[in-house]
Amino acid sequence: MINVSVCDDTNTTSLSSLSLPLPTPTCIPSPSLSLHSPPLSLPTSLSHPLSLSLSLSLSLSEKISGAEGTKLDEDFMEMERKIDVTNKSVLDLLTKTTEYLQPNPASRAKLGMLNTVSKMRGQVKTTGYPQTEGLLGDCMMRYGHDLGDQSSFGGALVDIGEAMRQMADVKDSLDISVKQNFIDPLQNLQDKDLKEITHHLKKLEGRRLDFDYKKKRQGKVPDEEIRQAVEKFEESKELAERSMFNFLENDVEQVSQLSALVEAALDYHRQSLEILEDLNTQLQNRISSASSRPKREFKPKSIMSSIETTDNTQHNGSYSSSLKSSESEVLDQPCARSLYDFEPENDGELGFKEGDIIILTNQIDDNWYEGMINGDSGFFPINYVEVIVPLPQ
Repeated sequence: MINVSVCDDTNTTSLSSLSLPLPTPTCIPSPSLSLHSPPLSLPTSLSHPLSLSLSLSLSLSEKISGAEGTKLDEDFMEMERKIDVTNKSVLDLLTKTTEYLQPNPASRAKLGMLNTVSKMRGQVKTTGYPQTEGLLGDCMMRYGHDLGDQSSFGGALVDIGEAMRQMADVKDSLDISVKQNFIDPLQNLQDKDLKEITHHLKKLEGRRLDFDYKKKRQGKVPDEEIRQAVEKFEESKELAERSMFNFLENDVEQVSQLSALVEAALDYHRQSLEILEDLNTQLQNRISSASSRPKREFKPKSIMSSIETTDNTQHNGSYSSSLKSSESEVLDQPCARSLYDFEPENDGELGFKEGDIIILTNQIDDNWYEGMINGDSGFFPINYVEVIVPLPQ
């Protein structure tokens, strides 16, 4: 209650001790998921008798002169502090919750752009956020199918890939649930209740400045104007105080919204646990099946079987001489197959034709081998041959 007594003969005004810190502006746009919420905004003008420019001028004059304005009571200031903290917490929660659900900022930006373009084109369907579980699942399934059903590794990749895709679907459901039951209610709280309280506080501050201005000009300003300024000041204080009180008394609504966030996260993890438990059972079955399967023995195939006999006439009989060696003889000693024809240019070099099998006897350096073919021995370039059986280290 603001007590004011105005005496016509003394022309003095007395007030109780009041205080009102300036409210913190909150014009930060809210975050969004695939469905974009409108940015937050505050009124651009103060609703009090003085114009905005006069209000700012009075506030600036008050700061420069060092004059102390009318103060409000401690209960009022404490409520205003809690409202300010709540306002900041809602803004930060909106941002951090979006980052929790969709951590990749580049993907969020791209998603927002694509959905904006879709709306401009009149398209109803929107693009979903690329969940990391889905990306990993697609990768695993692609390589699993490439390896084929006969591969244990390939089959396991397909199993895990399918499970990851299921988890991506569950994550999409989490995004939708949190947006509907947590983000949207918080955004509505910011756009309506907190915005209305901020409006009342701004209006109160304007009327405080108006009252302080007229009080300082006492004697020059009619008493009736001072009375009106006090009444308006009192009216604005009651409105702001009542709105803050009602909001803080009903903050259990925000607890319900937090509970909805926890329930959505719990449901996501519960479903993910079921998917992973089923997947683990599948993988254990694959391991057991692979362990009980009879082992296959390796049966080497002769390199000579891949050489077409029709090539013999094209290589001046070089193949016919090399084919005289038995399969075991070729595989039991280091050898290489020539990739190109090589004509000796110096003494000691070994010539051969493309496709010849050369027995390796030594590696001279990084560029030259020593080998034998058709009873002849000599040196030849390493990059002219493909090693079949390497030299012992």
